[in-house]
Amino acid sequence: MSLDTQFAGSLPQIYSRYLVPLIFQPYATDLQKRVGTMHLSRLLEVAAGTGVVTRALAAASNASIVATDLNQAMLDEAAATGTPRPVEWQRADAMALPFPDGGFDAVVCQFGVMFFPDRAKAFAEARRVLRPGGVLLFNVWDRLSENEFADVVTGALARVFPDDPPRFLARIPHGYHDVPTIQRDLSNGGFTRPPSIETVAARSRADSAHVPALGYCQGTPLRNEIEARDASRVAEATDVAAAAVAREFGSGHVDGKLVAHVVTAIK
Repeated sequence: MSLDTQFAGSLPQIYSRYLVPLIFQPYATDLQKRVGTMHLSRLLEVAAGTGVVTRALAAASNASIVATDLNQAMLDEAAATGTPRPVEWQRADAMALPFPDGGFDAVVCQFGVMFFPDRAKAFAEARRVLRPGGVLLFNVWDRLSENEFADVVTGALARVFPDDPPRFLARIPHGYHDVPTIQRDLSNGGFTRPPSIETVAARSRADSAHVPALGYCQGTPLRNEIEARDASRVAEATDVAAAAVAREFGSGHVDGKLVAHVVTAIK
């Protein structure tokens, strides 16, 4: 597993405590509303992380839910947090799903597609396990410059490590925002109908500038990049990022822009 996809140690707990309410909950609510309009019997979630969408899906639909992720540590955190009703947790690779053909009415993925090494292959796997007429529903972040806290944190870390700036946020979470590329990958994955792609803006709010700095610097694989450069400077990098957020948004309550694309593809 590469540093870009490794969520180990304290990352799942920090991710769940700080990043979920900061950036993931608004879009989990959006997916919850979309799924709530569908008539589903069996639903698969891939890249479920610590379960923010799983909990929303369990509240929105009576469908049986199988929630998967490549990282067992993330699933363990999700299971420990719990869901409104029972779901099945299973470790699985989105590019090699351990499920039979046509077994699900919908496949849902929140902010996971960007991590897949071969997106067309992952889309083909999602299509394979969908029944005819089934729905693939996922979201991806828009470009870094449209997501203010992530952009400011990335710029701050470039000042901490000027010779080799950590670029995880730009490369991976915000590296798959081009709509024609998404359309092409879906087509290469076998989805012949044009997808619906909607750009959705939201707000990212926290009680202090320290929250987004800690969430990004220590609750994502950005931490792996920082440690690869100098493991002794994680706290310093977090403090520099917090100071940058405070300069831009204030030292008290902070409020930044989020933008993502929400994609619906039908088999």
